[in-house]
Amino acid sequence: MRIFLLMLSGILIISCKQGKTEAEQTGESQSPMAITSDSLIYPGEKHFKSIRQVTFGGDNAEAYWSFDDSHIIFQSNYEKWGVGCDQMFIMGAEERFENKQPPMVSTGMGRTTCGYFLPDNKHIVYASTHLRDAACPEVPLRKNGKYVWPVYDSFDIFVADLEGNITAQLTDEPGYDAEATVSPQGDKIVFTSDRSGDLELYTMNLDGSDVKQITDGLGYDGGAFFSPDGSKIIFRASRPQTEAEISEYKELLAQGLVQPTEMELFICDADGSNLKQLTFLGNANWSPFFHPSGEKILFSSNFEAEGGFPFNLYMINTDGTGLERVTHGKTFDAFPVFSNDGQKLIFSSNRNNGGTRDTNLFIAEWQD
Repeated sequence: MRIFLLMLSGILIISCKQGKTEAEQTGESQSPMAITSDSLIYPGEKHFKSIRQVTFGGDNAEAYWSFDDSHIIFQSNYEKWGVGCDQMFIMGAEERFENKQPPMVSTGMGRTTCGYFLPDNKHIVYASTHLRDAACPEVPLRKNGKYVWPVYDSFDIFVADLEGNITAQLTDEPGYDAEATVSPQGDKIVFTSDRSGDLELYTMNLDGSDVKQITDGLGYDGGAFFSPDGSKIIFRASRPQTEAEISEYKELLAQGLVQPTEMELFICDADGSNLKQLTFLGNANWSPFFHPSGEKILFSSNFEAEGGFPFNLYMINTDGTGLERVTHGKTFDAFPVFSNDGQKLIFSSNRNNGGTRDTNLFIAEWQD
């Protein structure tokens, strides 16, 4: 689902873990003063050779590269762009939007999420609620005092061209169908659906045919991405264990809600086999994406946080070893996505937002 603006609302309370963050332990300053000449790079962010800001207002995230790395699709709720909730926008890979607006490629109706390019670089897939209602759906934030995400049963997955014309509808099952991403091999789509009664992962062909369920563990499975060679899938999942946790999960899901505060990363083969849990960190571990080598995962986590924030980017080997912190902010870094050539990383961050709650897109030159 990856409904990113909810993570930034300022009211998120996530179960706390003991221990100081790395910056607090070392006494490092978190002011945006760079160790290089680039003022957007925080101390300790050694994997960023340079960084540039792309958007300058609103909540911007879910940014994904076209297969030829020439364009990027992302979602935004920036009011100055005339939207009331998340819609899909497209940009050239070298553009920035401080004083101009990118073209919108969704309908402008309902709420959208998770846009992704198809291999022809001329079409995109995304999920939208517009067939149910042209208005933005309500966004519940709390249930029984706990933070929740809505799982809209009006989400279906569509294909559109770069002028915003819908050319196909890939799902029409009752319930939630969203979070579609495309294999780098250009042959399969992975997505999340509750058509089985639980939130599981499915794969399908680019035309929506040959739908196969690939996970079946109780809990929310979502935010899935293929490895560079298309052989594996990384995703986030909740796994309620106790009778009380299971009951609560099922009751919330029946109301179209999930709690995203306890999630770990899981990895499996592209057909769902050889499933294993990759992280055991606690709190929320999410928005995973494969390193270009296919041997590491970049992801966002608040496992070091004492009160829900900060979220920072971390990297871990696909065997669960070698955990490394990548960003060193005090607020929010998430949704890391490598370009197909492996040279650049786009991600969402609260850095340089002037103390507002704006979440903007940044593109960094990556160095291992």
